[in-house]
Amino acid sequence: MKILAVDTSSKLCSVAILEDKNLIKKLELDNGLTHSETLMPLIQQLLNECSLSLNNINLLVSDIGPGSFTGIRIGVSSCKAFSDSLNIPCVGISSLEVLAYNIQNDGIICSTIDCKNNNCYFALYELNSGNYNVLIEPCAKSVNDVLDLLNSQYYNKCISFVGDGIPSEKLHSIYDNNADSEVTKNIISSYLNVENLGTAGYKKFINNKKIGEEILPLYLKKPQAQIQLEEKLKAKI
Repeated sequence: MKILAVDTSSKLCSVAILEDKNLIKKLELDNGLTHSETLMPLIQQLLNECSLSLNNINLLVSDIGPGSFTGIRIGVSSCKAFSDSLNIPCVGISSLEVLAYNIQNDGIICSTIDCKNNNCYFALYELNSGNYNVLIEPCAKSVNDVLDLLNSQYYNKCISFVGDGIPSEKLHSIYDNNADSEVTKNIISSYLNVENLGTAGYKKFINNKKIGEEILPLYLKKPQAQIQLEEKLKAKI
């Protein structure tokens, strides 16, 4: 099964082709241009370098967010357009799950993405024999609320942290002073690997989880511009 994975949830525009779970080739681009300008040429370049066309693709996988609101829309809508026009199945995977795939050791994984003002996008997974099981679905929380939740419900559990949503100094200040805690201060790169996106999409497809449902962007919170506008309107009332 040939898979085309597309990630436009961050400033990096990333595409990859996999054969089942095995990477054939990936391309990444951050040249200051918008994803609307770079995505289609990058996909075509990738297909050309692999001597393939979209007609050879058996599965489309899109990162549905959270992340850049505009970027997510571009990636999701492009995959949906390919899916509809060429009758190719398409699945969506959250950025937080893609991050979790950076961890390869069994245990609990705290996946976070910074969303400003001491808030983060957050999800909790448990990796067991290659399966990433969701303990807490993706959501938006304050950093303090996430840490309080982990301390209250997962105390003395071995946790790996991945992503940039919780400052490393805050983790160290909490867990370094707790002699009884077995929580790892294992802070892994926030790199969203498009190869992991393709692998997660392949697993979801073969397990037939929600296949056939329309993929939708996973925003989790309102854009900052909308929040500021609503605050201004409230102030005028």
